[in-house]
Amino acid sequence: MAAYLEQDSGFLTRRGLVLIAIILLHLFIFWALASGLARRAIEVIAPPIQTVIETETHKDAPPPPPPPPTFERPPVEIPPTDTIVEMPVAQTTTAISNTTTQHVAAPVVAKPVNKTAPKIGKGFPNSEDFYPAASKRLGEEGSPTVHVCIGASGKLTEDPKIAASSGSARLDEGALALVKAGARYIQPGTEDGKAVDSCFDFRIKFQMTR
Repeated sequence: MAAYLEQDSGFLTRRGLVLIAIILLHLFIFWALASGLARRAIEVIAPPIQTVIETETHKDAPPPPPPPPTFERPPVEIPPTDTIVEMPVAQTTTAISNTTTQHVAAPVVAKPVNKTAPKIGKGFPNSEDFYPAASKRLGEEGSPTVHVCIGASGKLTEDPKIAASSGSARLDEGALALVKAGARYIQPGTEDGKAVDSCFDFRIKFQMTR
């Protein structure tokens, strides 16, 4: 019994101390709150958080460009397929004239003309007879070309001319004299068998006999 009382008295003593400590702690907290000591202690332990408010400046962006204008095509009205279109009927008129009908003759097709050129006939003089003596002594040779115009009558219509020289004036003169002397032996050209005025060129050869 005595041991139980001692144990209980020790328990009560510890309990009383704890209770007193709690009461004192509450009193201290109350006093600290009342005197502002707790607030200063909190500020020392944890400094106040400074809130920085940053003001963002928003630049006004330029407004977007207006959209391009849209052109709407006017609606095209398509007539229904069962529409009947009446076409005017052309009236044919018959014109009666008192003019007489003229018969136009068909064009006459020209027949081809059969032509023949002038040519040297039999009896034409020999070039040896008109070979210049001076050219023979000098040994000159050549073949001049003579232009001759002969009429339908067989006579010269103009004096003969040298178309291409032989290189020697003496031989050229001998060729002209030869043509004039033998003009009557030149046969004129023809068209469909009829003699006509015509011109032609021919060569006269002067060559030494060896």
